Amino acid sequence: MKIKVAYNKYIPLKGFVALTLWPWIIVRDSERKKFTPKVERHEGTHARQQIECLFVVFLIIYCLEWVIKLPFCKFNSNRAYMSISFEQEAYDHQDEFGYNEVRRHYAWLRYLFTLY
Repeated sequence: MKIKVAYNKYIPLKGFVALTLWPWIIVRDSERKKFTPKVERHEGTHARQQIECLFVVFLIIYCLEWVIKLPFCKFNSNRAYMSISFEQEAYDHQDEFGYNEVRRHYAWLRYLFTLY
């Protein structure tokens, strides 16, 4: 699966290096130097998750999970973000070369009820 990388001045928001909106990885112009192979693997995991969940469902689950986990994370938005199952899977495997080629479908489900 080939993902296209696009560079943009305003997307993603400041503080983020890249955002995956399948089939693109959008990289903020000012963060080009931080777009490493590790970040590309992380975003590649999100691309596979989005395909599995039919993109729109991915966005719904992503947002709902953040809102639901926020009180459990004492309203720490960064901790709630890190507790999202999609993020947990991507961060856990971003150092593994070839992970996206061998990952099991819906691997993110095992992180669904865990907090960071």
